Amino acid sequence: MFVQTQDTPNPNSLKFLPGRIVLEEGTMNFAGPRDAYSSPLARQLFRIDGVKSVFFGPDFITITKADENMEWKVIKPDVFAAIMDFFTSGLPVVNEDSKPSADTAPSDDDDEVVAMIKELLDTRIRPTVQDDGGDVLYRGFEDGVVKLKLQGSCTSCPSSIVTLKSGIQNMLQFYVPEVESVEQVKDEEEEEAAQV
Repeated sequence: MFVQTQDTPNPNSLKFLPGRIVLEEGTMNFAGPRDAYSSPLARQLFRIDGVKSVFFGPDFITITKADENMEWKVIKPDVFAAIMDFFTSGLPVVNEDSKPSADTAPSDDDDEVVAMIKELLDTRIRPTVQDDGGDVLYRGFEDGVVKLKLQGSCTSCPSSIVTLKSGIQNMLQFYVPEVESVEQVKDEEEEEAAQV
């Protein structure tokens, strides 16, 4: 097994490509060790000194380091070893009872505008954001404002606001005139982590 790495726009996040499927569908974000109860792989990765968060995509794992002064060359060998050991163990990446989020799945409650927003997120925006080691989750549409949650390398990326406003907002406004702006929403745990 050969694990490759790929830089992300966030200098504190690195994308690891194990050369196999990580998640069959969706993505999963683990903001800290206590979120990793549903994933044996995430629990292993959090045991590595310097790992702040773990994100699973379809065929990649994004690791965000806790300290920008810690160099990747210190963390990378342990992450490589953990990923290789894990995939040879045969354990599931996530426990059967936990499911990746399906936030952009069409719902019977969606009106035409929300359905178009979700479709654009799924087909145009998500693939680009996942190339950078992250993901974007739909969290609502109210009074012309699309609420999105950034995950993976995008969470603490210095250019995430530019991505949100210039990239995502411009595309949504082009295709869906009802969209006035895009806002990032954060979970309570992320708010607490940002204040530490």
